Amino acid sequence: MLLPRVVALATGLGLCSVAQAAPTQYPLTLQNCGSTQTFAHAPARAVTIGQAGTEMLFALGLGDKLVGTSLWFNDVLPQYQAQNAGIERLADNEPSFESVIGKRPELVAVELEWVVGPQGVVATREQFDELKIATYLMPSDCESKDNLVGADGTRLAPFRIDSIYQSITQLAQIFDVQERAQQLNAQLQASLAKSVATVQNKDLKDTSALVWFSSASLDIDPYVAGHKGIPDFMLNTLGVRNVVESDEEWPSVGWETIAKANPTFLVIARMDRRRFPADDYQKKLEFLRSDPVTRNMDAVKHNRIIVLDAMALQASVRMFEGLETLATALNSYDLAQ
Repeated sequence: MLLPRVVALATGLGLCSVAQAAPTQYPLTLQNCGSTQTFAHAPARAVTIGQAGTEMLFALGLGDKLVGTSLWFNDVLPQYQAQNAGIERLADNEPSFESVIGKRPELVAVELEWVVGPQGVVATREQFDELKIATYLMPSDCESKDNLVGADGTRLAPFRIDSIYQSITQLAQIFDVQERAQQLNAQLQASLAKSVATVQNKDLKDTSALVWFSSASLDIDPYVAGHKGIPDFMLNTLGVRNVVESDEEWPSVGWETIAKANPTFLVIARMDRRRFPADDYQKKLEFLRSDPVTRNMDAVKHNRIIVLDAMALQASVRMFEGLETLATALNSYDLAQ
């Protein structure tokens, strides 16, 4: 179990965050996902491609710098509604390159490399560079990961929680709001420690789980969390084993294979988007309880099904709320059944 290590990490990072933040010295040059990005001043106009970056900027109080957002899984959190009001949503999913550059951004913050990257469906970083538009990719999706293998990339090493703190710190440097980043990171670290403490006395050493994100169709193999990604980190942090062993971020695995593994818990994603039928978590629940293979799984028979927002399963500020929800749910189950 990773509990002592995670508590130590959270405590250590929390102690570091109390140091006085130095103001940004421009020009600021950052190494980001293999690219050098230079900022002559704090960007006055920014576009986000990915909800994680959007809500990260909101959490830093930078909503007034956003002129466009895109790629949403869930509705905006209530505490960010005021900042979100009036900001144009360029697309619910990936936007067009033209719509992004049409907002004349000085920065494009990107959650996922398959959107802006070597084979980006929106553009490459070089296309933005040619227009002198800086790009910032979330390190959580590019470090120790090959995004050219598998539908959503393949992890070469396990996801690191530090990558979220790094994004917050670097975005704050770009906009010269470092003290806000220190406060936010300290809050997130405290939330992580609280989640770990919630299950500290729960015997979870022999438990396992499957995380079902979505499915292109309910009658085909589901997209589930691989064993080195963000949901895997969440499970391991709380002492639960992920039954999926693939290094892919979101591999598709057959229900017969899943049923044979017979996970103790099922975690399913709730979304407000509707790209696939299984984006609707109610349809997931109906399937699990009616399909002849899934309805006989222990997690279904004993209703050990936990619903989390899809963004809580991403490298985002919501992940910490998701961890708290997951820890509370795990702690509430009677595993003697």
